[in-house]
Amino acid sequence: MDAWVIVLIVVVAVVLLAVLALALSKRSRVAQVRKREQARQHLQEAQVRGVRAQQEQALAEEQAARARRERAEVEERSALAEQEARERAARAGEEQAAADSLRAKAEKVAPDLASDRHQQREPGDTVNPDHPEGGATRR
Repeated sequence: MDAWVIVLIVVVAVVLLAVLALALSKRSRVAQVRKREQARQHLQEAQVRGVRAQQEQALAEEQAARARRERAEVEERSALAEQEARERAARAGEEQAAADSLRAKAEKVAPDLASDRHQQREPGDTVNPDHPEGGATRR
């Protein structure tokens, strides 16, 4: 083989290798650009989802606070209702004690009148307000 043919083959091989290296380099740059664009999209999506997550977290905290506030209000109303019920029960006890005291005084003052009333009614009987003298009815 002639020397010029060998030189020509070497030159063509070097040129082909250079073209191949350029093509691979360009392909690598294109892939890198594509990856950077994809990374940018992921970052944008992450930012959008992060904002959405913060909004949801704020709404959840607000809802929990509202629930705690409502529960406290219900507990307060319940406590007030229980207190009123205890006060009523106390007043009812005082009224019953006063009624018992007056009944005892009535028996001392007029034993025959009090015993007549006791014989006519049994415990658990109620007096009809339309006929206070009689008409006791059993519950």
